[in-house]
Amino acid sequence: MLYHRIVSIEDPYFAKLHQLLQNIFPPEEVLAYELWKEPLEDEGIHVYVAVHDGEVVGATEYRYYPDMKVAMTDFTIIGRPALGIGRFLLRNRERDLERLARESGTASIGMFAEVYDPYRDLGHGFGDVSPMNPHVRREVLSHIGYKKLDLRYVHPSWDHEGQAVEGLDLCFLPADEERSDIPAALVAQFLKTYYSALPNKPQAWLDMVEELEKRETIGLLPL
Repeated sequence: MLYHRIVSIEDPYFAKLHQLLQNIFPPEEVLAYELWKEPLEDEGIHVYVAVHDGEVVGATEYRYYPDMKVAMTDFTIIGRPALGIGRFLLRNRERDLERLARESGTASIGMFAEVYDPYRDLGHGFGDVSPMNPHVRREVLSHIGYKKLDLRYVHPSWDHEGQAVEGLDLCFLPADEERSDIPAALVAQFLKTYYSALPNKPQAWLDMVEELEKRETIGLLPL
C-alpha cells in the first residue's frame, strides 16, 4: 500500500479522494472541489491517501502547530474493510507528526480530533462503509487514547454557509495519558486558528469560544 501526499487538485488521486469524501461524509462537512486548491498548496496541511492497486482506499489529513505544540487530525477515512487501512494510516501519520515536531524543535503535548457522537440522531450512514460507522470510529479513538473535552461543541460548516454543525465532540489525545485537563486558552487559540479559513462563523460557535476564554481549564473525559 502506498502512502501518497496530495499537494495539488491536479494530482490524479485527488478526484478519487474527493469522491471518497463525498461518499462518506455529509455535504456540510465536505469542502467544494475547487476550494481545495489553496489548502493543498499550504505546506502546513498534510493530506495523504492510501493507494491500493491504483485506487484510493483511505485518506487522512492532519497538521501540526509548533507554537501551540499540538496537532490536529482533520479526518481519517477507511474506504474498504479488511485491508488494514486504519493501522496503515495511523502509523504513517504518527511517524510524520513525530518528524514535524522534531524539525520544529518542539515536543507535542497532544492531538485534537473531532468525532461524531453516535448516541445522537445523526441521520447519516457514512457511505454504509462498516469501518466508518460512528460507533466503531468512536471506540477506535477511545482505544487509541483520545478523551472528550468537557464542553458542548459546535463547529462552522465547511460549505461556507455559516451554519453551526452539532452532533460531534472535540477530543484530545494527550501525550501524557494521565493528564486530566488542558488549558482552556489553548483550546480557544486552537479553534480560532483552525477555523480562521472560514469567514462565516455561527453565533453558537462564537459564544462557545467566548465561554472558553473565561475558563481556566477544560476537563478530559472518557470517550
